[in-house]
Amino acid sequence: MSEKTLTDDARVGAAEAPPAAASSKRWWILAVIAVAQLMVVLDATIVNIALPSAQADLGFSDGNRQWIVTAYALSFASLLLLGGRIADLFGRKTAFLIGVVGFAAVSALGGAANGFGMLVTARALQGAFGALLAPTALSLLNTTFTDARERARAFSVYGAIAGAGGAVGLLLGGVLTDTFDWRSTLYVNVAIAVVAFAGGMALLHNHRDAGNAKLDVPGTVLVAAGLFSLVYGFSNAETHDWGSPLTWGFLIAGVALLAAFAWWQTKAKYPLLPLGILMDRNRAASFLAVLISAGGMFGVFLFLTYYLQLNLGFSPTKTGVAFLPMIGGLMVTAQIGTQILVPRFGPKVVIPLGFAVSAAGMAWLTDIGVGSSYLSAVLPQLIITGLGLGLVMPAAMQMGTGGVTADEAGVASATVNAMQQVGGSIGTALLNTLAASAATDYLAGKDATSKLVQAQATIESYTTAFWWSAGMFAAGAVIAFLLFRKGVPQQDANAAPVVHM
Repeated sequence: MSEKTLTDDARVGAAEAPPAAASSKRWWILAVIAVAQLMVVLDATIVNIALPSAQADLGFSDGNRQWIVTAYALSFASLLLLGGRIADLFGRKTAFLIGVVGFAAVSALGGAANGFGMLVTARALQGAFGALLAPTALSLLNTTFTDARERARAFSVYGAIAGAGGAVGLLLGGVLTDTFDWRSTLYVNVAIAVVAFAGGMALLHNHRDAGNAKLDVPGTVLVAAGLFSLVYGFSNAETHDWGSPLTWGFLIAGVALLAAFAWWQTKAKYPLLPLGILMDRNRAASFLAVLISAGGMFGVFLFLTYYLQLNLGFSPTKTGVAFLPMIGGLMVTAQIGTQILVPRFGPKVVIPLGFAVSAAGMAWLTDIGVGSSYLSAVLPQLIITGLGLGLVMPAAMQMGTGGVTADEAGVASATVNAMQQVGGSIGTALLNTLAASAATDYLAGKDATSKLVQAQATIESYTTAFWWSAGMFAAGAVIAFLLFRKGVPQQDANAAPVVHM
């Protein structure tokens, strides 16, 4: 592995020790970094709750709605690895402040959107600035906290912010939409950014590792174009069908571009993703587990949000609260899985078990109907799905970054996050396509003006998405069982702590 890789920004050493002034204010620096990270994590879910209101206000189609979610996740994933290299070249304080200001500006742009195009552009730009903020925040933690015990505490706080951000986003999105309107879920970032920017200006120092580092421009172009082509191809299947060149053409192009990216990473002097990190069997299996679980989970959030609001009549705030039991179940089994089960039984047992439990929960969720009750037809299923995902995602993230050297910690963390965002992007696009097709098929030959028929068509679309999510989780159980090695993984005492965004 090259000395100068993207992981330079994750390296901790005497040469990068922060000035004494910064060190004495390290806990204030942690607070500033945590505020910025909360802003990035919130936007992965906060807009989901407001999406039905935004769709009604701006009048975009069901086929286009998934792009409001996908545009953010796709640009975030595509540019995440590049963000760390930019911090190397121009300095971490500079990268942090640019990321905060840019994120706030494009959030305001989204809040002022007068149509679908303006909103989806703003969401894509949010993802781009988030991809600059996330790795910069990670490297700032590494350079600010040099004492091992304090670093562990700092990373614990940071990890809690990252883990709880999704749940906070769901709840905050509902409260803001009910109290004001859907635009406030974007405008709120401006207020958060003011706090982060003021703290960053006062407390941060501009550490940089420019050296001989260069931006891998060809790699960035190849991976961004490849991911876009894949997601766009899946999304086109809804409007053009699977036999259209706009569907299979983009899918083939996406695979070819990603293959070219993999080849280029073996040749590039400063690769975005050194392929050696994928060679460990458990790590590669973990990346796949994160990809699959994110694909299924994003579908739950998107389609269940619409079901709760449009079919059961929940307010945005009540919808956010309705998801909390799932998040609560996930957090409980996350602690049990990573601290008790994986150290005792290993990932080959725990992660497939989690996938199987989640698959059962999603399959049970397909029993929903037009007049179903949340308490009987949604709540138990959500809790079970959350319990299963809690055994999968944290353990897979831990395994995906376990056993790496300090030089590999940053790129391992970035890759895990990229898998999560790519899985969410592709899963959302694919599930939205399948759901829309199911609704269209159900309406064929029926009275499409009947409200009862229309309501049942939406149920068909939701249950189709839930069945496919269950299928993804079932496939994940099989893949995880086949790929993970037997036994309990050995922990490297010298490995650098890694945070998952």
